[in-house]
Amino acid sequence: MPTIAEKRQTFRRLHERGCFVIPNPYDIGTARYLQGLGFKALATTSAGFAFSRGLPDGAVPRAAMLAHIAEIVAATEVPVNADYEDGYADDPAGVAESVRLCCETGVAGLSIEDSSGNPAEPLYPFDLALARVRAARMAIDKAGGDVVFTARSEGFFCGRPDLAETVRRLKAYADAGADCLYAPGLKSRVEIAAVIAAVTPKPVNILIGGPSEFSVGDLEKLGARRISVGGALARAAWGGFVRVAKEITEQGRFDGFADATPGADLNRFFAADFKERATS
Repeated sequence: MPTIAEKRQTFRRLHERGCFVIPNPYDIGTARYLQGLGFKALATTSAGFAFSRGLPDGAVPRAAMLAHIAEIVAATEVPVNADYEDGYADDPAGVAESVRLCCETGVAGLSIEDSSGNPAEPLYPFDLALARVRAARMAIDKAGGDVVFTARSEGFFCGRPDLAETVRRLKAYADAGADCLYAPGLKSRVEIAAVIAAVTPKPVNILIGGPSEFSVGDLEKLGARRISVGGALARAAWGGFVRVAKEITEQGRFDGFADATPGADLNRFFAADFKERATS
């Protein structure tokens, strides 16, 4: 098992060149399976984990989220990035404390959003958002500085799809010490290219949360360094679950099980995975 320091070094190197996909598991099983497929890093998903707990996205308390993050980190050999929502605080001091606690889980990276959760003003005011980024940066530096810090601007996700404002915020976050920049919800080549050009040479994460015109190769050509899928894998799993459950209750049929992954395949994978862990 690589050390925490080694995982963090690996994760930082992944951001230096090329483009990699960082999928989002929502429990140990999905994390181990994705690692087994050869992904070089993983990221938690606040939505996927919340749904597994019977909660809406954003409703998982900080302590439960930290326990989940630590569990995924401990279960995997590859670097893990934490979807750490808004840092579980409005004020910069609170964000700093939350970031300190997250670093203690052994994560290789973490992201902080600038969404406020207030429908009337869904983004934190610019100055406060920037202060929150600076506080997160200082907390990471005090913890050793090797955790990759991703600053997120959520305008395209929370009803404020203003490209100029998104670029202004991401440039400021980059100048304030963010290692990676992320604006979930970008859809067009123009939007993606504008964000990447604004913060280059710092790496940019692009979210693909559903069917997309872009391939990994397309996004790499645009200059994306990292591609995540957010809660999409969890929602895909829920899609199969919901379709079959409704088929049973509404039609009294079980045809949907035809698409299920055979239990023998899963048993074979996890038996080999468990044996490898037991002997390593």
